[in-house]
Amino acid sequence: MSLLDQMTILAQQAKTASRALAQLSTEEKNRALHAMADALEARAPQLKDANAKDMATGAQMGLSSAMLDRLKLDDKRIAAMAKGLREVAALPDPVGRILDERTRPNGLRLQKIATPIGVVVIIYESRPNVTADAASLCFKTGNATILRGGKEALNSNTVIAETMVAAGRTALGDRFPAHVIQVVPTTDREAIPALLSLTQYVDLCMPRGGEGLIRAVAECSKVPVIKHYKGVCHVFVHADADLAVAESIVMNAKVQRPAVCNAAETLLVDKAVAEKFLPAIAAKLWEKNVQLRADTATTQLLSSSIQHPASSIVPASEQDWFTEYNDYILNIRVVDGVKAAIDHINHYGSAHSDSIVTSDEAAARQFLAEVDSAAVYWNASTRFTDGGEFGMGAEIGISTDKIGARGPMGLDELCTYKWLGFGSGQVRG
Repeated sequence: MSLLDQMTILAQQAKTASRALAQLSTEEKNRALHAMADALEARAPQLKDANAKDMATGAQMGLSSAMLDRLKLDDKRIAAMAKGLREVAALPDPVGRILDERTRPNGLRLQKIATPIGVVVIIYESRPNVTADAASLCFKTGNATILRGGKEALNSNTVIAETMVAAGRTALGDRFPAHVIQVVPTTDREAIPALLSLTQYVDLCMPRGGEGLIRAVAECSKVPVIKHYKGVCHVFVHADADLAVAESIVMNAKVQRPAVCNAAETLLVDKAVAEKFLPAIAAKLWEKNVQLRADTATTQLLSSSIQHPASSIVPASEQDWFTEYNDYILNIRVVDGVKAAIDHINHYGSAHSDSIVTSDEAAARQFLAEVDSAAVYWNASTRFTDGGEFGMGAEIGISTDKIGARGPMGLDELCTYKWLGFGSGQVRG
């Protein structure tokens, strides 16, 4: 059987399952989600065994420590996956929600209602928790999902999906659609273009991962793609910042989980506070083994004011300002005021997440209004750009597109809509 034939069967099964899933009540979907959550926790030992194989594969592939951290499943992360499923179950079901309603002069009544998209393909790297997050959100919104993780996470992803499907069947019996959650069973790269050529079965693709993966998917796909290419996120420390608050935000944004897309890649510091703030924040960053790629002003200031480890400061190249490192590397630039920071972000940023730290409301309002990103913060870390942190339950992805969904995507963003017309014999003249 050819690869295209295999992917066609997978997609056909998903389309059939999506139509059956659309018939489930909210209560049935929630009951299945709770059963899935319980099953993930109960099978934690099996999940960790599968993940240990993937961690060994990842190490053999030469993944960085930050990427291996994304791949790892432990009791805390398994509990977080289960918690995410329960949170999705607790959220209102958007399917069937009336988005608009009007009655025309001829008496024709129209309703615009939220409906499932149908079949959603999720393509992602490392992070096996994405398997549970994506599948649960798709399930709640009546969408069948086909999951394609990286080859380094195949064992983890397969066991997570099998656990969720088995729990759904236990909870709902024959009402649970057999192929509503599927994992692409091959690591062959050609499976992706084959699957994404099937426009008659697949309705949407959402890639999650590095820029290379996302661009490759967007270029080969014949179905619509919702995406963000990369997360070049910024923190700007304004002249009127509380420097203790700024230090806390910068450290959280950079080092809490540096391999994720909402981690900061560039720190901008107002020249009015650079002499005071930069030595303090540099010392903190070096404690965490963060390499600084700095402009001339930053390099000169730090070299004259603080002892620093060898190779801890590297001159920043033009390309560095555009780069998503996903690692313990941070660009630093000294800028002259809020307008210079905004101009830098809008030129070099990826329209993902950017933050200003200041007690000056006028400066903050200008930053919030003029930075052209999906999420813009005042006195908060960029790490909050996440569906769970936004109260959406588990997250399906983050979009920097301007048409359709933008920012963290949850249940509402996994719905499309249709119009219903209620007449009494009206015909158009």
